[in-house]
Amino acid sequence: MAFQFRQLGLDHPDLSGNGDLLRERLATHRAVTTPRLRRLWDYYRNPRTPHRDPRSSSRPYRQAQEYGLPARITADTTDIEIVRKEVVIENDIAWRIDTMIDFLFGQPMVINSTASDPQRRACIEHLLRQILARNGGVSFFQKLALIGSVYGYVDVLVKFAAPDATKESAGSSPEPCPLQQLGEPSPVDSVATQRDNVDFDRLASAVRFEIVEPTRSLPILSRIDPSQAVAFVQYYQCAAPNAPSETTWMDALNQIILRSTPANHGEHWALELITPTRWQRYDNERLTDEGAISIGRLPLVHIQNTAVPFSYEGASDVDPLVPLQDELNTRLSDRAYRITMQSFKMYLGKGIEDSTKLPIGPGRMYTTDNENAQIIEFGGDSECPNEQAHIDDIREAMDKTSGVSPIAAGAIKGRIGRLSSAAAMRVTLLALLGRTERKRTTYGTAIAQMCDLALAWLDRAGLFATDGAERGIDIHWPSPIPANEQDRLDEAKSKQDLGIDPKQIARELGYPANTQRDAVESQTAA
Repeated sequence: MAFQFRQLGLDHPDLSGNGDLLRERLATHRAVTTPRLRRLWDYYRNPRTPHRDPRSSSRPYRQAQEYGLPARITADTTDIEIVRKEVVIENDIAWRIDTMIDFLFGQPMVINSTASDPQRRACIEHLLRQILARNGGVSFFQKLALIGSVYGYVDVLVKFAAPDATKESAGSSPEPCPLQQLGEPSPVDSVATQRDNVDFDRLASAVRFEIVEPTRSLPILSRIDPSQAVAFVQYYQCAAPNAPSETTWMDALNQIILRSTPANHGEHWALELITPTRWQRYDNERLTDEGAISIGRLPLVHIQNTAVPFSYEGASDVDPLVPLQDELNTRLSDRAYRITMQSFKMYLGKGIEDSTKLPIGPGRMYTTDNENAQIIEFGGDSECPNEQAHIDDIREAMDKTSGVSPIAAGAIKGRIGRLSSAAAMRVTLLALLGRTERKRTTYGTAIAQMCDLALAWLDRAGLFATDGAERGIDIHWPSPIPANEQDRLDEAKSKQDLGIDPKQIARELGYPANTQRDAVESQTAA
């Protein structure tokens, strides 16, 4: 059965006709885009695969970053005269990416609602904290940052499932139910009383943030603005419905590791198509489920790792490091081979009969009648300063390209000055801090959009009533630089003496606002 695009009500070339353009885009994505993205992930993780080369006695595995090594080292060639050399892989990409994530989402942030009413603000903040905690909390943001840093962008679908439903709605689009008392604004005496009237656990369980890996996502871009998606497609390969129930352990392993089904079962693809008004789910192009999206907009949050104009994809942190990583691994492998060949003494016996039959060792005597016989010693490791200087230059280039120096990961060599003050640390980590601030802009905007969509779903379902003005948030990021706690408290006390709002000071310190004090102040003002 062909795709049924007419029901979507969206005029776009990719979603017209019998679906030939969509099939072509999906085939191109699987054949071209997905292998390129998988290569970026492999360079970050550098996974090992079992491998035994009968022509050599090297390690019985291969690493992903060997992809960029020349054939003279890996012996990945049909020339049987080339033997595999010493392969050295030092993954300088992974620890840099992990350090970026630690600086961005290493500590929990404080999210405050922009609602004008203190009681409503306290309830919304508590609800948002419950929703984020249900979806993983800090670990969820770290996953976002990791996928975005490796691939250059990441997409999040904000889905809704009715709290009492047995299964989740695929497009996450419930039919609007009558407005319940749950979450409806009501005059209460205190924030605690209003919280008692709201089942936050039930509300939080109704919203789910689904991270879509770029290798299985296909955005339908606007013809006017190529950086905006007007529809979204996610697809994945799964087991066919008529597949035999009994599978071998190798089939199960292929499904988990290789993300594929056994060859004799055939290809079976599930596809989910989401537009601002409707969603559809296809199973091998057969429509199996569909529904309406009642909020009237695409429940998708797109995050560019680093903003790139006129492009849907952002800038990957791994991509510019790949050539430098290949060069570093090549030089390290060359050095290892040289050390292997020169780290032991070799001897050349001239004019000595049967010298090859006797091993070299202490106290060994050779006799010969040849007056010109001699034993020549050669080999041994020799210093190559140019080689080490080249390796150091490569590492320095990776520092400048990524903005992450070894000192950011705690690797300090030699005397680099006094770093006891926060100002000195900021100067030393200036590039990384600047990159972190840029990412906080893109990821902060995305977090605000996720919170807005979550509240919009609950409002449309009649579970927690909010308007557009109440769905905004302010994010207070913690300082990425380790600071002396006493210095922070002294600074806060000085701000308090200047008359700055104590709630603002509490947010800067990373503490949530005192909701009880908000209630008292609101009652006093009334």
